[in-house]
Amino acid sequence: MGRMAERVELHWKGRGMLFEGRRDERNAIAIDGDGVEAVSPLTAFLLGVASCTGSDVVEIAAKMRVPIESFDLVIEGARVSEMPRRYSGLRFVYRLGGVAEPDHEKIRRAVSLSHEKYCSALATLRTDIDLSTDIVFED
Repeated sequence: MGRMAERVELHWKGRGMLFEGRRDERNAIAIDGDGVEAVSPLTAFLLGVASCTGSDVVEIAAKMRVPIESFDLVIEGARVSEMPRRYSGLRFVYRLGGVAEPDHEKIRRAVSLSHEKYCSALATLRTDIDLSTDIVFED
């Protein structure tokens, strides 16, 4: 499987479907399979995609010297009704404030570059991902 660039750990909290996920000692997130005590796994997934492409757009706009006063991103996910209830479509709505009319095309370009080239989370949705699994039983 190629070079492993990142490693995360997930720890069951001992009740319900509540887990703590972490990359390292500083960064942790609660995820609840039932979505009761924390965000659900698919909500966390959408937030990951949103923050990935959002970061791209902010960074690309800065490199293009396009000032942004405010930025919000909404992703709406359509899910199929049968298991595994995967997303069948995602709709992205980028809302930016304080961007001058002459810079609108630059923002469109930044979004396009994020979707087509830079956003690792979106690129991971492509069908060519290599998956492997190990199962370890401990006493």
